[in-house]
Amino acid sequence: MIGRSSHKDSVKISREWLIWLAILGVLTIGMLQVREHLNQAHVALAYLLVVQLGSARGGRPLGLTLAALAFLSFDFLFLPPYYTFVVQNPLNWLVLAAFLLTSIVSAQLLYRAQAEADEARQRAAEIDRLASLGAETLNAARAEEALTAIVAVIRSTLALDECEVYATDEHTGAIRLATRAPASGADENEDARQPAPLVEWVAGHGQGAAEHVDGTTRVGVDPTAAAREDQVQFGGTRARAVLRPLQVRGRTVGLLRIANGAGLSLSPAQARILDALAYYAALGVERVRLAAEAERAAALQEAHRAKDAVLASVSHDLRTPLTAIKGLAHEIADSGDERAEAIEEQADSLSAFVAKLLDLSRVTSGAAVPDVQANEIEDLLGAVVQRTTGSLDGHELRIELDPAEPLLFGRFDFAQTVRALVNLVENAAKYSPARSPIDVTVRRTGTELVVAVADRGPGVPLSERERIFEPFYRHSASAPDVGGAGLGLSIARGIAQAQGGSLTYESRDGGGSVFTLTLPAVDLTGLEVDAEP
Repeated sequence: MIGRSSHKDSVKISREWLIWLAILGVLTIGMLQVREHLNQAHVALAYLLVVQLGSARGGRPLGLTLAALAFLSFDFLFLPPYYTFVVQNPLNWLVLAAFLLTSIVSAQLLYRAQAEADEARQRAAEIDRLASLGAETLNAARAEEALTAIVAVIRSTLALDECEVYATDEHTGAIRLATRAPASGADENEDARQPAPLVEWVAGHGQGAAEHVDGTTRVGVDPTAAAREDQVQFGGTRARAVLRPLQVRGRTVGLLRIANGAGLSLSPAQARILDALAYYAALGVERVRLAAEAERAAALQEAHRAKDAVLASVSHDLRTPLTAIKGLAHEIADSGDERAEAIEEQADSLSAFVAKLLDLSRVTSGAAVPDVQANEIEDLLGAVVQRTTGSLDGHELRIELDPAEPLLFGRFDFAQTVRALVNLVENAAKYSPARSPIDVTVRRTGTELVVAVADRGPGVPLSERERIFEPFYRHSASAPDVGGAGLGLSIARGIAQAQGGSLTYESRDGGGSVFTLTLPAVDLTGLEVDAEP
């Protein structure tokens, strides 16, 4: 296609030269017929007009050629003595020099203006092509369709035999063929083929590479330069294909491979288009990745909703039979059967587990809307002490308030916050050594109340410090016989976040864990103002 276009251009240029040389000859013959009636200005202006029109139509080489022939014809035919290059009047040299200089300058200026106009037209055409590509990709319903449209535009715009885009997996680093646009008649069902080693090298190193017609390869090259007309030679052979990494915000997301069987030969304008379209391709690959992640996130969210619905339904349905089992066990225990006491204890344990499941389903679904009010922190801690009296298993609960703030008020849901702190204290009791104390400290920091529950347990590995807040998760240091189902921390964090607070973990100096619950603090001055009628 490129060779056919060059042949047409050569024929067009040859035709222009013949036409304008003929015009110059006809004009010269015509002026010879009336030479006695013409002066030097007439001849100079007639020749200058031909030179300028010829430069505008055929370019600078034709204009300079016409200027030189007109200069010689002017001297030889229209300045005495005729038919000789001798100039009789020395002032005629000034006329000839002025004519030649004017012809050359006008040819040069016309050439420059024409070149700038051609470049402007090319840039406008490039912008139109890029705008059409942007419209096509925006109109594509799916990210994969947009990427396929980009690849098709690259192949058709640059008249390539092959155009392929590979995508890199962000997590595993694996490379796969995302889409391709082969030439007409080629096999398009090649998506399952394995990437070549050169493809993997470019994706891994983020540098360009070139495949030569003779089968050799070169890595670490500028792919755009390797495909241009004036830089296609590497060791005497032409680049058949080039591979360039596709990057978005400095991160390699894939690569683009373009190829022509007879060798690549792109003009500077086509090289610029390739650079722009390659960035479109990089954005297309990134869009495919983001779309896939969005689909996975939506699927996970739907699975979580289904799980929460099942938990809520099962938990609610279990409460009635558990109540019946406990009632029957109590009646049997009254008749003197000691086994009934064990049944009643297990029913209580299962009822507590079902209650936690219900709490978790309410928190995760947003159904548990907190009743946030101003409450005193001492009342909160007193309720926590009452609720945990029978479940500390010999651990001492030590409470320390900020001595600089004798009265601490926070804005929180009292009942739910009690439940969250009870879960933290019971969790500390489960994992702490026997009879070790559990410390609860309260401080005010700015606009927040900070409640810390600290123990002397084994702590949590760094890699698991966020996972311990997931439902049903137990960290690797847990003893096999530790009680609970791994719901307490998840419920406590959900309650804290629903009230505008937070729950975090950090290791304790000297060993152990510290769970920090933050709640919005209340300024006593503002509280008094609010209380006024």
